[in-house]
Amino acid sequence: MAERTGTLWWSLVALTLSALAIPWFLWGSDTVVAGLPVWLWWHVGWMLLTSFVFYVFTSHAWGIGVERGGIDG
Repeated sequence: MAERTGTLWWSLVALTLSALAIPWFLWGSDTVVAGLPVWLWWHVGWMLLTSFVFYVFTSHAWGIGVERGGIDG
């Protein structure tokens, strides 16, 4: 049961990050912050968040939904 919950949780996280990858709500925005368009800052922040989430995933849940906990060989 715990593996299934973990699989569902990480699936939800992956779908959320995928949905946030393209800033639809910033299309057509001409706002500039520190000399760069705000949509570019969105991508910088998104990449930092995605890198951190992937680090946590690989540290704690690598193989979830793939490995069955059996003996290799």
